[in-house]
Amino acid sequence: MATFLYRLGKLAFRRRHFVALIWVALLTLAGVGAASAPTAASSSFSIPGTEAQKAFDLLDQRFPGSAADGATARVVFKAPAHEKLTDAANKADIQDTVSAIRSSSKQVASVADPFEGNTVSKNGTIAYTSASYKVSSMELTDDDRDALQKVIDDAQDTGLTVEVGGDALQAMPETGATEVIGIAVAAVVLVITFGSLVAAGLPLLTALIGVGIGVSTITALANALDLGSTTSTLAMMIGLAVGIDYALFIVSRFRAELAEGRTREEAAGRAVGTAGSAVVFAGLTVVIALVGLAVVNIPMLTKMGVAAAGTVAIAVLIALTLIPALLGYAGKRVHGRKARKAAASGAPADARPNMGTRWARFVLRRPVLVLVAGVIGLGAMAVPVASLELGLPDDGSQPTSTTQRKAYDLLSEGFGPGFNGPLMTVVDARGADDPKAAVDDVVSTIKKTEGVAAVAPATFNKAGDTAIVSVVSKYKPSSVQTEDVVHDIRTAGRDIEADTGAELSVTGSTAMNIDVSQKLNDALVPYLALVVGLAFLLLMVVFRSVLVPLKAALGFLLSVLAALGAVVAVFQWGWLGSLFGVEQTGPVMSMMPIFMVGVVFGLAMDYEVFLVTRMREAYVHGERPAQAIVTGFRHGARVVTAAAVIMIAVFAGFIGSSEQMVKMIGFGLAIAVFFDAFVVRMTIVPAVLALLGKRAWWLPKWLDRVLPNVDVEGEGLAAASGASGADDDGDRELVSA
Repeated sequence: MATFLYRLGKLAFRRRHFVALIWVALLTLAGVGAASAPTAASSSFSIPGTEAQKAFDLLDQRFPGSAADGATARVVFKAPAHEKLTDAANKADIQDTVSAIRSSSKQVASVADPFEGNTVSKNGTIAYTSASYKVSSMELTDDDRDALQKVIDDAQDTGLTVEVGGDALQAMPETGATEVIGIAVAAVVLVITFGSLVAAGLPLLTALIGVGIGVSTITALANALDLGSTTSTLAMMIGLAVGIDYALFIVSRFRAELAEGRTREEAAGRAVGTAGSAVVFAGLTVVIALVGLAVVNIPMLTKMGVAAAGTVAIAVLIALTLIPALLGYAGKRVHGRKARKAAASGAPADARPNMGTRWARFVLRRPVLVLVAGVIGLGAMAVPVASLELGLPDDGSQPTSTTQRKAYDLLSEGFGPGFNGPLMTVVDARGADDPKAAVDDVVSTIKKTEGVAAVAPATFNKAGDTAIVSVVSKYKPSSVQTEDVVHDIRTAGRDIEADTGAELSVTGSTAMNIDVSQKLNDALVPYLALVVGLAFLLLMVVFRSVLVPLKAALGFLLSVLAALGAVVAVFQWGWLGSLFGVEQTGPVMSMMPIFMVGVVFGLAMDYEVFLVTRMREAYVHGERPAQAIVTGFRHGARVVTAAAVIMIAVFAGFIGSSEQMVKMIGFGLAIAVFFDAFVVRMTIVPAVLALLGKRAWWLPKWLDRVLPNVDVEGEGLAAASGASGADDDGDRELVSA
């Protein structure tokens, strides 16, 4: 592989105009496709195989046009001080508001009058109405939301307190500012790392080109493939991260090759042949982690993973072709001004050991102490994972300044917290001898269930064989107690089915959240086994070792557990919550563990491959194991540090989001990258390798014969470079990196 990539790098360097033109053409083509593509209808959200989804599907069949999974707006009214909502003037204002909501959009399916539906609190000060829409919240247009907001504003002018919960007014959180912050921090780190604006600009430019092509392609195909807006957000975040990483690694290796006196073309070829090999395998691990999300069997998550994996593949291709082409244009400016002046004056290279070298030597002197400190530190951080509670956020986790949170608090005050997430019980009585009696039996049983606060009268369909029973829990929707109530009702439903033949299912947003959490939880171990297993085989091919990939996988698990522990401590327990803007503690988002495994595993293996391949290369070329560790750190530590700092900055930018879910993702990914890059890869890895010595690179002979030799270390480059030596232009640049 190294020989093939070496030739590819030299070809891209020589044919730089052609290569650059191809990538510009691809970017233009993707941009035109995105601009001319029809506006994507919102992605449908379904969870195959769950009880909540089966109940939604049944409702679509038996209650046609009911839009069971449509958007909802729960409008909550509170009377002015010393007044009641039943007062004539206040009652008239509320009824006018209900009529205005009903006529605000063609998508409104129904709006209930609080006085007819008996949704006024006992003391008469708080009431609510639920407006349901024919389409999901993601399919509502800005005009629909603006019309609803105008009605609410007019209602507030009457003197009533009016707040809106539900998902009708929830738009996707804006992330543009955080992306700009991440790119700005990346630029500063790259300039410090390289000491050259040109060298710093190349990774940023190529990463933006790759993300531009990837996101534009997703936008162009969004309507045809039913891709949601979150798909492009994930692709942008991951594509930007790995795009900068991969380009950074190749540019750094190019400068190191120049420092050894090679021509620019030869240096470009060798950089792609050696560092490019690491980029290919690092990219493959990320692709495996993202495509592996299909194991969860949530269509939206699968599409997100595949789309992001496609963007990663583009980043790899750009690093292997466009980077060497642009290095051809950069010339001597790839070095900083100080380095160019030193080279021009013939000054000797700075032979002082860099920070990476000094750190590696420190670890080699005290490997046991460093290893124990690192493992105990991460182990202590992982302790809170034992108390991990998973769930999906509701309006109770919103900032206190939002109308959704205010509506949530008003409903809790007037009726109890369970009213914020009523359970929808669907009774399929088609198989019962007496459907009405079977439904009455269901209602009676649910009323006796512990934790149930209220049960509404059953609503039958036209055929009279299916009924909807609304159930309110005594507890808030995201609580463990409400989850127990759902399970208890479902358990009772199995007994009712055995007695009457009527099938009972629990659905609604609260039940759907519970089912999603359970599905993600069940898929975590198979997903982890698949991703880590495939990556282990891949790394065994790269490193020609059994123990090095094993150490890489165990180190990753340690860093992810520590990061999850930190998430639990901050967002579930509330430790340092005010520092990170956490206004309401609660369960950790159910998608968090599997999401962190997917994203962090890919980035962690990037750092592992970048750092350890250089050690492996030095070892294969004759250095002692300890010296190979120092060599790997001398060349790779600065690059890995820069890449990790950039990623931490990109992810940490999301902590400032007003959305609790986005804030949690940003914090979790930032702390996970910090633990994995600096504690595992830069501390535990060299300590373990120092203790193992030559045994680290042990591979059974039978396995050595079976595994393909991909030559990541570039052993075959000597022959390839010798054969092409006559083609070099002789412009050797003895420049110190």
